[in-house]
Amino acid sequence: MNGRTRIVLADDHAILREMLAEHLAREPDMEVIAVVASAEAALSVALAESPALVVLDIDMPGLSPFSAACTIRDRLAATRVVFLSAYLRDNYIRQALEAHAAGYLVKDETPEAIVRSLRHVARGHTAFSAAVRARMSVGREAVSLGKEHEARLALLTPRELETLRYLASGLSRKAIARTMDISHKTVEQHCQHLMQKLDIHDRVGLARFAIREGLLEP
Repeated sequence: MNGRTRIVLADDHAILREMLAEHLAREPDMEVIAVVASAEAALSVALAESPALVVLDIDMPGLSPFSAACTIRDRLAATRVVFLSAYLRDNYIRQALEAHAAGYLVKDETPEAIVRSLRHVARGHTAFSAAVRARMSVGREAVSLGKEHEARLALLTPRELETLRYLASGLSRKAIARTMDISHKTVEQHCQHLMQKLDIHDRVGLARFAIREGLLEP
């Protein structure tokens, strides 16, 4: 047992977490000490056991995985957090970096690649999937979301965000005007501002952006 990397794995999808746990269990230098279905459960085990790694799915009910990561960072200096997600979203990447995560891996990677990345993190390095790295900017002092992706949603007013959600859900501009109780002309202005600020120039592109950034989630 000595020298093995102790890991807590949290994912609310049973098949995925068990599959990854099985791959990790085959590795002679790794030990999965807990497989749980929520960030809250992962945090509880981490605080009790002080593992080397905590692997957190991002899209889990209950306690935010980002909040759990921040608590782990503050209370367990030697424990490193890696996010594992099916979603590649700017706001998720930003929150992961703000939580000082040691990695952000996407689930379309092979289990073998994920295991290699976790081993890399356990050795003191960081591990970000290629698609995540493409959105990041490495500076002298820190790693951050690339400027072309940074705070794009922050550029939008609350009414523009609301308009974007309705557009992505499939409402016509006339229906949006009725729903928001504003004029059709105002909706057109909101749409024009959305396209200018996001540098997206058609409705399909706006809808894809909204879906990718999780704006249609309940």
